[in-house]
Amino acid sequence: MVKALLCDLDGTLVESNWLHAEAWQVSFRVMGLELELDALRRQIGKGGPELVPVFVPWWKQKHIQEPLEAYRKFVFQTDYLSRVKPLPRVREFLLRLKEAGIRLSLASSASKEDLLVYKKIVHMEDLIEEESSADDAQRTKPHPDIFEATLKRLKLQPKDVLALGDTPYDAEAAGKANIWTIGVTTGGWSREDLLAAGCVEVYRDVSDLLDHFEQSALMR
Repeated sequence: MVKALLCDLDGTLVESNWLHAEAWQVSFRVMGLELELDALRRQIGKGGPELVPVFVPWWKQKHIQEPLEAYRKFVFQTDYLSRVKPLPRVREFLLRLKEAGIRLSLASSASKEDLLVYKKIVHMEDLIEEESSADDAQRTKPHPDIFEATLKRLKLQPKDVLALGDTPYDAEAAGKANIWTIGVTTGGWSREDLLAAGCVEVYRDVSDLLDHFEQSALMR
């Protein structure tokens, strides 16, 4: 039986991926780059060190990476964070995990500051056993560092856990840590995209997963 769920936050438990994309769009614009919103949305799930090189030539990266990430963080926390909302039935889903004896750990590319706010938005502070963020890893998703840090804190093996995420980067990062992933399409990716990235099953959202909890990989 699954002993713990290593859960992503952005796009999985809270509706935030498009807000992050807008914050990046504003920030890149200040740096003189005009980027399409959907192109940015498709990179959400990665941390800044992995996202920025997709759009910035290598010879510019060392000069603008740090100021760009700092400005993006300021823009998001100032103009967008207050607009983040929990997705439907998230707390109900987390309570069902607890009822089933499945430990909950967050495994997110978000900063610790954002995690604190997200936990309050979802009202899940009392349900989380462990957490790992971008601040706990040398590399963010799609690298496995965040999942490996979470496993270490839980003192569990990959075979004892599942991951839950909304992007191919969640599945890729978890797969590199030998962890299977359940996908949800609330991040803007299709079922086909998530299955191709390695998800073992895909649901519309956590509400859909809750409705099929007994038949899901969580109970197999």
